[in-house]
Amino acid sequence: MDAKFVAHVESLRPKLEALLAMQPVKPTQLPTQMPKAGVYVLSEGGQALYVGRSNDIRARIGRHSKPGATHRMAAFAFRLARVETGHLRPTYKKGEGSRSALMEDPGFAGAFLAAKARICDMELRYVEESDPVRQTLLEVYVAVVLDAKHNDFDNH
Repeated sequence: MDAKFVAHVESLRPKLEALLAMQPVKPTQLPTQMPKAGVYVLSEGGQALYVGRSNDIRARIGRHSKPGATHRMAAFAFRLARVETGHLRPTYKKGEGSRSALMEDPGFAGAFLAAKARICDMELRYVEESDPVRQTLLEVYVAVVLDAKHNDFDNH
């Protein structure tokens, strides 16, 4: 394996250990001092549900959970609403089954709102990582190692 890539890979395990050692916080009770960029995990009952990365963790967590966040902003909440309502197969065409059409369905819209509230009660852990390559690799590594239920790496 290329030495440059190996150097990136070797940085992953210590970051995972730091992430797991962190005392979890609630998304609605973020500390004043926290890293700007990095990787985060949202969990319930110790089970990792979603791993994400951001160059502004605080803002990204807000977009996942704020009641006013739209379906374009709150992708994880949208995914939870899909699971809750059984609308698992995404479509990228306008009309029935599209994201916009699902949001017009009162049952789905209610599930989406409930999902954002659910995220507010989840456990959040994060670790700083500003390098974009290591941030990307770390997101995949953490999602795979923790078997994050709602991360998939399918192409769209």
